[in-house]
Amino acid sequence: MSMIEEPVSGREGVSGAVTTPIGLLVPPADGAVPADAAVVYPGLSFRAHGLGLREMTPEGYDSVLEEVGHGARLLAGQGVSVVALMGTSLSFYRGLSFNSELEREIERRSGLPGLTMSTAIIAACRAVGARRLAVATAYQGVVNERLLAFLAQNGMEVVSLAALDILSIEAVHKVPDDEVTGLGREAFARAERPDAILISCGGLSTRPAVRALEEETGVPVITSPLAGLWAAVARAGHDPRVASEGKLFQQHFPVT
Repeated sequence: MSMIEEPVSGREGVSGAVTTPIGLLVPPADGAVPADAAVVYPGLSFRAHGLGLREMTPEGYDSVLEEVGHGARLLAGQGVSVVALMGTSLSFYRGLSFNSELEREIERRSGLPGLTMSTAIIAACRAVGARRLAVATAYQGVVNERLLAFLAQNGMEVVSLAALDILSIEAVHKVPDDEVTGLGREAFARAERPDAILISCGGLSTRPAVRALEEETGVPVITSPLAGLWAAVARAGHDPRVASEGKLFQQHFPVT
């Protein structure tokens, strides 16, 4: 496991004041801050801790659960303001109650506000007013089944599903941008009147897909990595809206 601090265009926010870093628990062992952070929020600072997840399976997720609490404590010791678990399937694979338990464990171990990427995608769907979803994922069968169950538990209706059938964390980070866009396009084409496209998997590169698909379809495109950043920034007390990004980034984080 490793922990890396990566300032996003320095440590100053838009007001010029020094900002407290935002803590991210990321599945890959290298603990790198997601590249999108520097592009979307250049005025903020992030620190990350790697969990060492190798495979997107229930057994793989089970193997790193103890590292979630440990990593949350280490990030708190580095002075972060919030701890976000940036893994969607790692937080939804045991259902709604378990996702809430993970957030409580992060908060207990860190003493800070905590959230998961699964919480973020649900908040993002609600923020853009979406319930009927065209879903695109990187996952294999059993993980897709658990995602659909989690979405249903949160009042979402899945009207189509397209998946890449990927097992390893290493492989998911190598998926080309045009393949992600094509996957989202396939999910939308299979759906009847979806409110939004949801692209689930924090390891996918999704900014180009969001731009292309929102222009093509006219519906919001919610993606795990971008929703995770949007929610983490909001929970840290910052305004998460970014005028140059997609439809989600025109919205505030919903108050529940």
